Amino acid sequence: MNDLSFAVPLWAWAAVTVGIGIMLTVDLIAHRDSHVIGFREAVIWSGVWIAVGLGFGLLLWAWQGAEVSSTYYAGYLIEKALSIDNVFVFALVFSFFAVPDAYQHKVLFWGVIGALAARLVFIFVGAELLQIFFWTAYLFGAFLIWTGYKMAVSKDEEVHPDRNPVVRLVRKLIPTDPAFHGDRFFLRVNGKRVATLLFVVLIAIEATDLVFAVDSVAAILAITTNTFLVWTANAFAILGLRSLYFCLAGLLRRFAYLHYGLAVLLAFAGIKLILSETPVGKLPIPLTLGVIALTITVSIAWSLIATRKQTSVAEAGSDSDGERTPAPGRSPTDRDGEEGGEDKDSR
Repeated sequence: MNDLSFAVPLWAWAAVTVGIGIMLTVDLIAHRDSHVIGFREAVIWSGVWIAVGLGFGLLLWAWQGAEVSSTYYAGYLIEKALSIDNVFVFALVFSFFAVPDAYQHKVLFWGVIGALAARLVFIFVGAELLQIFFWTAYLFGAFLIWTGYKMAVSKDEEVHPDRNPVVRLVRKLIPTDPAFHGDRFFLRVNGKRVATLLFVVLIAIEATDLVFAVDSVAAILAITTNTFLVWTANAFAILGLRSLYFCLAGLLRRFAYLHYGLAVLLAFAGIKLILSETPVGKLPIPLTLGVIALTITVSIAWSLIATRKQTSVAEAGSDSDGERTPAPGRSPTDRDGEEGGEDKDSR
């Protein structure tokens, strides 16, 4: 499989790794206390992470030229788009377990750490397979097309995090307290170390993200098998995932048709990957960028226009009865963090 090849010195890998570590540390320090992250704060941090991701593409442009930078941007865009689907599932998991808003950011922080680790493994394994065995391009391509089809036709299927085999296994292997205890993952009960319900939520987030990791890594490998570009595009897209969640959590109902756009992107990536091993060869990066940008724009615009009337009706109904629907992750009594954020054991 022909692809971009340029020398990436060890110091560049080290610099990117250290930079990501520093950014994660800054993010942790900025949100070290358990508090409800508001929309304004989430927008500011999302802007910071997007600026960092776009800025890295400019550095690549200055270092390696337009083709390398464009390839990175194509990967970054598709990863950013697919990360929105992660947000939908995160909201479902938090809602299912009725996780108080104040504790969600800690779960998402460690979820991002796990997502980065999983993607790093998948990137090197997937890239190596594509380089050694040409037929894996057909396998990955078919998988992406099938995944896109499933995303398009089964978006309304219910998600049951408690039925996840990994979550069930953890509950069997680790003694678990069925309650939240602040933002703690573990505590001691009668001298025994047990996991809290928040740890079970973290496992559910990590387990569901593994599925997304396979899809997203396969999709970006359809664009390039250069591990440095794949890793950096993934990392910078994932770094802003937590802020993106708090930006979009209250607006998820407006993205009713986004999954069709994501399904198209996955199918397109699968076709592109298959074509790369045929006489057609790899599709041009400008074409890839155009398809990704157009698909995301159309699906988001379609969603916002189609749900605008529904939202107006819902808001009118809300104003008339004085009630508001809780945001994803809140129980009905958890308004403004007054009741749901309190420890059950500390009442």
